[in-house]
Amino acid sequence: MSTQLDVIFTAPHPDDLEIGCGGTIAKLVKQGHRVGMVHMTNGEPTPLGDPETRMKEMRAAADILGVQVCEMVGLPNRVLMDGPEARFALASVVRKYRPRVLVGLAGRTVAASPDHYQAQLITEAVRFYSQLTKWDDRFAGTKPHRVDHLIYRPIARSAEIPHWHSQFVVDITDTIDQKIAAVACYKSQFPPQRFEGLKHWMLSASGYDGGACGYNYGELYALPRPLGVSDLLSLFGNWPVPSPIDPPKV
Repeated sequence: MSTQLDVIFTAPHPDDLEIGCGGTIAKLVKQGHRVGMVHMTNGEPTPLGDPETRMKEMRAAADILGVQVCEMVGLPNRVLMDGPEARFALASVVRKYRPRVLVGLAGRTVAASPDHYQAQLITEAVRFYSQLTKWDDRFAGTKPHRVDHLIYRPIARSAEIPHWHSQFVVDITDTIDQKIAAVACYKSQFPPQRFEGLKHWMLSASGYDGGACGYNYGELYALPRPLGVSDLLSLFGNWPVPSPIDPPKV
């Protein structure tokens, strides 16, 4: 019997999730949720990497974040395309682990890999494909499963700034160090000088998103529909609303 997960995070390459969602992943695990990371490709070839090294780095990063499941689907890097076979492959994993929530990257990175946007299209389709009946043979014999919620992690350097129905920020102040340590596992992708630049960017971006909500560090997420609330006060919880900046005294 496969492990049933609460949340699956998916992205095209090993290191994408750690950079974009590492703080949230670690926080969910600490809160007792069952979390999986599903990488669509092995991310290779790259200038300094190879498949064996990248898989070791992927496992090491997953161990730091503490996830229950870390899988690589086996789709082709560099030529990742939304299409039936890619949808069947990822949906088979989703149907296997049956999460309530599916989280994927969102945005076009025209100055970087086009795989990112194709992964968004695949993830959106997979939420629908996972529930299809009378097609079990196309999904490795797995049974239909409806994913309750699709969540986007907008890519910070996307070509456009889209309008989202709703957004929220996860407080990752207590897991920012885990996030950075997980990304640091990818030494084949981020030699020391490049890693220091990436670390600075991660701290800056997380500080900006978190600061808007009164947190030291945060990760921004978006929903494809308005956020429904049945108990308004419980929504806000212990949210530390940032104080306005006092005007200068004359």
